[in-house]
Amino acid sequence: MNNQQKLILKRIIPTWAVSLVRRSQIVLALSDLDPNSGATLVAQARNLSKIYSSINSVDDLVIKYKAPLGKSTISLDLGCGGNPRNPFAATKAHGVDIRSDLANEILQADLSVEPIPYEGNFFDFCTAFDVLEHIPRVAWRNGTSRLAFLELMNEIHRVLKPGGLFLHSTPAYPSKQAFQDPTHTNIITEDTIPLYFCEPANLAKKLGYGFQGSFELVEQTWLDNSHVVGLLKAIK
Repeated sequence: MNNQQKLILKRIIPTWAVSLVRRSQIVLALSDLDPNSGATLVAQARNLSKIYSSINSVDDLVIKYKAPLGKSTISLDLGCGGNPRNPFAATKAHGVDIRSDLANEILQADLSVEPIPYEGNFFDFCTAFDVLEHIPRVAWRNGTSRLAFLELMNEIHRVLKPGGLFLHSTPAYPSKQAFQDPTHTNIITEDTIPLYFCEPANLAKKLGYGFQGSFELVEQTWLDNSHVVGLLKAIK
């Protein structure tokens, strides 16, 4: 077995898995690979690797972006349940959920088929924890289809003030958590948000997909080796 084949073996068989397979069988299979096939396997291994670093908690990411003391700020938490999160310590926190609770500043909306029920340029911060994976790529209502994920990103951009921050935490491929929940309809990778909604690529806009906004990727990391956590700034 040459050095290239040893490298392939090291990439596709982690140390913990050696006891689960017979290394000799794998070596035998790799010995039949020609150099071009080996290079392809290496490229595939790299394509599945996670490029961005990891953090221990979302607070580790947002701590330096929290609202300045004494400044009046407003945040919006999408899919908030009964308690809107406010990681940026905004002066006032609102929420949007499938149910309403006006006492807790929560308005009702089905974000798969409805807009965010707030005016434009209203929020300093917007958050979405375990939400984007539940927004389908395509949704139907009254016989009409809409690109729901793209439209939600349009809505987030619309309600943010210029320079407003959007924070999301989303289970992402290749982590199994992206697939295991049967209600997950929108599988993203660590490249989805930066390439399709952020400058300079902004492919969802430049390719005419229907996205009209523009974001700057401030930071992106992995959390618990399962969730992509992204922080975006609205460019207006």
